This record gives sequence, structure tokens and C-alpha cells, in this order.
Amino acid sequence: MKETTTKGNNFLRRTVEFQPHSRNLFFHILTACNLKCAHCYINPDQHGTRTLDEDTINGWLRLFSLEHGSGAIKKVQDTNVIFLGGEPTLNPALATGIKEARRLGYASITVDTNGYLFHNILDKVTPEEVDYFSFSLDGSKPEINDSIRGRGTFETCTKGIRATVKRGFSVSSIFTASAANIHDLPNMPKLLQKLGVSRFFIQVIGIRGNPAREGGARLQLTRDVWESVVPETAFEAAKLGLVCHYPKVFLERDEPFECAGFVAENYFVFPNGRVYTCPLCEDYPLHSYEIRKGRLEKRAPLTESELYNLKIPEGCVMNKLFHPGNLEYDPQGEPMYKVACCMLKEEVVLR
Repeated sequence: MKETTTKGNNFLRRTVEFQPHSRNLFFHILTACNLKCAHCYINPDQHGTRTLDEDTINGWLRLFSLEHGSGAIKKVQDTNVIFLGGEPTLNPALATGIKEARRLGYASITVDTNGYLFHNILDKVTPEEVDYFSFSLDGSKPEINDSIRGRGTFETCTKGIRATVKRGFSVSSIFTASAANIHDLPNMPKLLQKLGVSRFFIQVIGIRGNPAREGGARLQLTRDVWESVVPETAFEAAKLGLVCHYPKVFLERDEPFECAGFVAENYFVFPNGRVYTCPLCEDYPLHSYEIRKGRLEKRAPLTESELYNLKIPEGCVMNKLFHPGNLEYDPQGEPMYKVACCMLKEEVVLR
């Protein structure tokens, strides 16, 4: 892990930088979901409505594996796969995909879930096959979480976490921070510790999918709000023994900007065969690759890849194009700070 480290009283804060010899495969095996979350980024018009079957899941996993990988992308030693949806446990082929990923030698396997754990998934896989089940929970109590994710979701999700921990699986939790719930974020660490969660991921809301269609810009967080709440919550989580990750989001004017599209290997795969390398582009047909007839193919310009070459004082080009509401300018029209690549993370752990 390439990192820069800041030592505190009882914790370490590390900027986890991009790793050139590993890749992350964010594999959406369907777009269907039983919930209608206010901040869902899935866009069926751009991502498709297909539910991938066992053969397709296994074939696409091979495209990104070390031994069978496609010639369209470089070979790397370690690939981490995150199974996503929609709700991935709605896909009856998930368990087979997990086992195939393990057989192919994927470095880590994570399942992101809303907690409903369909098709008795806990009975079909083992803790040796799944590194983490990662549960989406957007509030420390029902009235906050359920206003975002739907009635009854807090109870179901926390019940699912308890059941998963009891089975011996490692569990993480994801909190998508927005203006609707940022005030409740400091209450999350104690709840997660009580539930047996070991890793806590704080995400910032993206204006894509549902938020882009429904005026979600009002949910964006200012720099002052983000920096006054998120780092301190991460430190409190670390004090309780959780490993906490959150996006760096903001950079000072003189801090270097790096784009993961240049220096990292991240692939966001959707059921219609689109493969993006930047999540901010997922509402548009700007994908760098496409899977056609079982082959991963590089697309001709113009794609997101060409946009990475643009250098601007605001930092991330995609943020400037798609999320300009989180930028501020001085009286001379110069940006007051940069926005970091959304894949750049801070990690806070207990020493």
C-alpha cells in the first residue's frame, strides 16, 4: 500500500494512494432492486435491465482475471471484485459467481447488499469464500435511514448484519452522506460497533442516477460541512476499533491532483456490457470499454478516457462537468480549492 501517514493520539490517518499492480472490479450483476433509495445511482437507460446468468457472470469474471484476462487491458497480479446491483442477492447466480471468483484467484471478494440477503445467500457461501458482506445503512435509527431507503429497511438491514456476523463472516457498512443525514453520521460508530461491524465506509452522495433526475444537487455537502463532520467521525470510529475509510474529496490549491483513470485500474461493469473507468460518467455513454459477444473491447473516442487528459485548476474534470455545485471561487474567479479524484481515500485506524 502506498500511503502518506498522519499520526494522532491513538490512531493513524493514511491517504491510501493508487496502487499500480492491483485492480478493482465493480461488477453489477443486475440493476433490479427491491428498494427505491433516494440516492441510488443506477440508471437503467444507461446500465440496462438485464439480470446476468451464471455463464455470463463466470465468463465476464474471466475477462478480468490474471490467467484468462482480456488483451484489451493490462495484466495485474491482484484483482478485487465487488459484486453489486441493484441488489446482488436478488440474482440467484450470485453464489456461483462468488465461487468462480475464488477459483480464478481473485484477491478479495465483497458483496454489497441492502441487507435483505435474498435466496438464502448465507447458506450458499462460506466465510472462506467471501471476504466481506458490506451493508448499506444510511442512519443510526429508523426515522433517518428509512426516510432515505424505505420503510422497514433499518430493521431488516441491522437484522441481516447480526445474522451475517453470527455466521462468522466479516462485515462492513456503507453510509452515503448527504444533506439529509450528515447530522446523524456521528451516531453511526457506536451502532456499528454494537452490531459487530469491523469496517466503516463513508461515501459522499453523487449527483447521478436518482439524484440527477430529481434535483439532488440540494443534497450535496459543502466543504465546511464535510470537513467539520466526516474526519472527526472517522477518528471516533477508529477509537472504537473500526477501520474507517472516506473519500478525500477536497484538496488545497497547492496539493497535487491525480486521476485514477491514469494511474489505477478500476472497472465498473454493468449488465448491458458497458465498462466505465470513472463512476462519475455512468449517466452518459462515455464508457471506455464494452463487452461484446464475450470479448472486452476498447471503444473509439470520444470516451471518458480522453477527458482524463484535460488539466484544470479545479482538479477533477468529471466533477467540474457533472458536479459543479461543490466548487467555490474567489472574487477573481479562481477556484478556492481542488476536488480530488473520487477514488482517493483516507483510512483511519487505531494504532
